[in-house]
Order: sequence, then structure tokens, then C-alpha cells
Amino acid sequence: MSKLSFAAFVVVVAISGTASAQSSDPRGACKADYDKFCAGIAPGGGKIIACLNAKRDQLSATCKAALDSRKK
Repeated sequence: MSKLSFAAFVVVVAISGTASAQSSDPRGACKADYDKFCAGIAPGGGKIIACLNAKRDQLSATCKAALDSRKK
């Protein structure tokens, strides 16, 4: 994954919701899952989040927690 793609992903996750002190840090929580399942997805329009949610049953617990924290 290019540095630009990862940076865009981090911004999308960070902007889409704030994490409380009890939840995992969303900036890097899904990097490995993104690399594994959604590496070909270009950022924008919620496509990365949609991809991760589509693979939710295969994601790490840390990534699931980060995705859940952005829904609150």
C-alpha cells in the first residue's frame, strides 16, 4: 500500500468518528486488515470502510472495535 493511500485511510477513519479513551486507536487499528482484504480499494466515498465492513467476519478484534467506535 502506498504511503498516500494509507494516509488517506487514516484520515477517513479518524474523521469518521472519535474514539473514546476505552476504545482502540483507530489510526492504525485496521492497517493489517486493510492490507490483507482491501488493498486495491481507492480512498473516497466511504469505499474503504464499506470494504472492511463487508469482510467484518474476517477482521481482527482491534479493527472491529475501531469500526464500532466510529459508529457511536
